[in-house]
Amino acid sequence: MFELVDVTKVYKGQKRAVDGVTMRFGTGVVGLLGPNGAGKSSLMRIAATVTRPTGGRVLFEGTDVVARPDVLRRHLGYLPQDFGVYPNLTAREFLGYLAAVKGLSARSARVRVDELLRLVGLTEAAKRPLGKYSGGMLRRVGIAQTLLADPRVLVVDEPTAGLDPQERVRFRNLLSELAADRLVLLSTHIVSDVESVADDIAIVARGRLLRRGTPEQLLQAVAGHVWETVVAPETVPAVQARHTVSRMVRVDGGVRLRLLSTTRPDPDATPVAPDLEDAYLGVVAA
Repeated sequence: MFELVDVTKVYKGQKRAVDGVTMRFGTGVVGLLGPNGAGKSSLMRIAATVTRPTGGRVLFEGTDVVARPDVLRRHLGYLPQDFGVYPNLTAREFLGYLAAVKGLSARSARVRVDELLRLVGLTEAAKRPLGKYSGGMLRRVGIAQTLLADPRVLVVDEPTAGLDPQERVRFRNLLSELAADRLVLLSTHIVSDVESVADDIAIVARGRLLRRGTPEQLLQAVAGHVWETVVAPETVPAVQARHTVSRMVRVDGGVRLRLLSTTRPDPDATPVAPDLEDAYLGVVAA
C-alpha cells in the first residue's frame, strides 16, 4: 500500500539526513526506532509529503506522491513532533476549525468531532481552553485532528515525548486500536513505545535503515550475546570501552552490569535472556 524506495534527503551543507532508505508497509503499527539525530523526523516528513526527498520515490498504491502529493494527502493523518494549537480555543472549537479546513460540512464536522472526542477520552474537557490542557491531553487532541478525515495512513512523530508514564501507556493503547484497519507509522527513540504496540520494527541510525523485523526476530539476533556480571567500580570504564553496556546498578561488592558480547566477557559473567533494548543497542552500536 505504501512504499519508500531508495529515499534520500540531503540538506544544505551536504548533510545527508536520509541515506537510501527502502521500506514497504501494509496495515498495523510500524515502529521507526532510532537515536536522536538518526533521520527519523526527516523520514516522517517525507512520508507525510511535508518535505520533498532529494532522491528516491514515495509510492501510495503505486502512485508517486512526490509528484502527486494530493493522492496521499486525502488519506493521510499527520502528527508532527511539535504540534501547535490555538490556546484560547476549546478542543471542540479547534477540531471544528480544522474539520472546515479539511472540507467537512458543518453537520459532518459536528458529528465527527463528537466521535473523536469520545475516542480520545476528552468529551468532558471539550469546552476547556486548550491552553489549560496537559501535555498528554494535547497529544490526544493531536491524534483526534489526524483522524478527522478517517485516514488510511497515520504518521506520528515522537508522539509520547514529554508525557508521564500513565499518559504514555494510554497513548500507546490508542495507537494500537487505530492500527486495526490502517497503517500507523510511529517514530520514537523510546524502546518501550514500540515494544508494546508494534509488530514490525525498523531500526535507523545515521540516516540508514539498519535492521527491520518483528520483535521476536530482533531478539533472536542477540540471543546468547547478553550477559550480566558484577565488577569493581574502578573497572567499569574499561568494560564500557570493550562492550556495549545496556544497564548498570550499584550492588554490594561492586557494580552489576548488563552488557552485549559475542563471547563470555569474564569468567563470572552469566548469560541472560535479551530484551528489545538489548536488541536495539546491539544494532545501533555495531
